[in-house]
Amino acid sequence: MRFNIPRNNLDEMVIYIWKIIDLPYILYNDLLFNVIFEYFIFTPDEASLFIDDVLKKKLLVQEKNSLLRLSDDLNQKFLKWQKERRFEIKKNLTNYRKRNKTVRRVENNNESKFNVLLKKVIDSAALNRAVTVSDDAVEIQNINKKEGFLEAKIKGSKEESYFVIINIKEKTLLHNCHDFETRRAKTKKFCKHLIKLFLTLKKKNEEIALYFLENIIKQINNWEFSS
Repeated sequence: MRFNIPRNNLDEMVIYIWKIIDLPYILYNDLLFNVIFEYFIFTPDEASLFIDDVLKKKLLVQEKNSLLRLSDDLNQKFLKWQKERRFEIKKNLTNYRKRNKTVRRVENNNESKFNVLLKKVIDSAALNRAVTVSDDAVEIQNINKKEGFLEAKIKGSKEESYFVIINIKEKTLLHNCHDFETRRAKTKKFCKHLIKLFLTLKKKNEEIALYFLENIIKQINNWEFSS
């Protein structure tokens, strides 16, 4: 639902109110009361004028029993919005379950060497943020196990992308997100982008993911974490 009130568009204004009401019918007096005292959209005078206007223009239809409903055209738009909202909610619920599953798998799977190592450089807050990063946000641009080199780009929540460069020979891990630069690098911990990178790499090739992670962990005090 959009939170800006479309006061300059009568059709959208009616739909906006109906999204809040979320009922097929409503009594005139109940609608009047709600837009004034529940939703604080109109003053009493404005509310009466608005409802009378939309009735006159047949954006709302008053049935014989005094119940108000949306016009057929607006009702189609409203039903389309409801369908899109249900799809969005279902998608978000699926993503939420997927994220929780990933978190539980990392936190509770003590048999996996990868997870045991990863837990040494993460905390639960960073892990929970990492699973909100989409899978297609990670682009591994160059990886060479023999040279011990990995370069990747990760899309941020806004327009910018962040880089990750791991060099085992030089023992350097370079990354440029704000959280890593200001907090995580100092304590040799992974931010959400680094966690997501290794989780993604593990899906593609667990052996290589484990190779890079193990090399970082086993001599972590000798590694430079910086940007």
